[in-house]
Amino acid sequence: MFENLSRRLQQTLDGLRGRGRIGEADLKKVMREIRMSLLEADVNFEVAKAFTKRVQEKALGQKVYESLTPAEQIYTIVYDELKELLGSEPKQPELKHEGNVWFLVGLQGTGKTTAAGKLARLYKSKGRRPLLVAADTQRPAARDQLRILAEQVGVPVLEVQNGEKPAETARRLREHLAKDYRDLVIVDTAGRLQIDEALMDELAQLKDELEPTETLLVVDAMMGQEALGVSRTFDERIGVSGLILTKLDGDARGGAALSARYVTGKPIYFGGTSEKLDGLEPFYPDRLAQRILGMGDIQTLMERAQAAELEEPDKAPHEFDLNDLLAQMKQIQKMGSMTELIKMIPGLSRALPQNFQLDPKATKHLEAIIQSMTPAERRNPRILNASRRRRIARGSGTSVQEINRLIKTFEETKGMMKTLAKSPRKRRGFFGRR
Repeated sequence: MFENLSRRLQQTLDGLRGRGRIGEADLKKVMREIRMSLLEADVNFEVAKAFTKRVQEKALGQKVYESLTPAEQIYTIVYDELKELLGSEPKQPELKHEGNVWFLVGLQGTGKTTAAGKLARLYKSKGRRPLLVAADTQRPAARDQLRILAEQVGVPVLEVQNGEKPAETARRLREHLAKDYRDLVIVDTAGRLQIDEALMDELAQLKDELEPTETLLVVDAMMGQEALGVSRTFDERIGVSGLILTKLDGDARGGAALSARYVTGKPIYFGGTSEKLDGLEPFYPDRLAQRILGMGDIQTLMERAQAAELEEPDKAPHEFDLNDLLAQMKQIQKMGSMTELIKMIPGLSRALPQNFQLDPKATKHLEAIIQSMTPAERRNPRILNASRRRRIARGSGTSVQEINRLIKTFEETKGMMKTLAKSPRKRRGFFGRR
């Protein structure tokens, strides 16, 4: 997500680097290029026009064209406006001591049902007692899916019956809560392939009866221009308090993420980062703005490391062997896609080629190579002569060249760890946790 937009913006702004001053005409040209970058990323024209207008007004107000460092100043202005466009400050749904009812709405196929399961998992881990309500009577598979998700999360589910009136649903919900106390009710509602009057009327009636404390619009980040109309209609007809963006890990151009919040004026609470149940994260406008501009996202990287509970190595750095390398590789895999993690490292995303993707099979090959070694070979790779390497290549289904590359990488990693061990500011842990 956002690769093309990120690449275009970085190229445009990097074109200013090294220039002592730029003229006002040059500044307007840069704004046109930024606007085109946004439009190509499927950002709505209204949003793109307003964004570049604000950037240009700020740049002219600060007389950037007279500055000795125009590139740095424009970078700062673009970053600030991107962050503002995405919501400025991170926000989360209102969560009272009890009586929380969250009403999920959106078109069919946006990921509402999966989002409901993810929310239940997330808040159960925080000590809450969620209840899922399967209120999508239009698509029977949705109720089956929510039931499966509820079992995986370990929470109950209340199923709305076909033909059941909203008032009856509200009554059954009250009875259920009286018997089984729950402090967070997450309602998965019906969707359509497109907005129609019947859908809006149905949702409005159910909302009136359930009186939710939050109404969350689930938007597919891959929708593009369509997201603007969908978001505006749901907000006008139903009333939206916040957004959940799904499929942020996809390969779409990302325009929905930049358009939906602008159109509704409502905060983006969460972003879906994978289809797994743990693939839902709080949305941070500043972090996404940093990633779009190639600044990396070290905060999210550190949080994922902590969430994955990466263990401290059992051995001192000078004893580091291939068993340790294999163990650390498996730990890092808990944090998500290696390609995504690499792009979170400040500076690296700017140096990577366009559409960079790290082959997930590469890690599997490395595992196969190490697992094909004897315990002695793992402890001391220096004993790997030519015949041993040929045997390992046959056993792992790889080549001698791949084994050579692995050993070279291992030796470089080992040397780096020895250097860190000698540092007076030595840090423990894979990501520097003390």
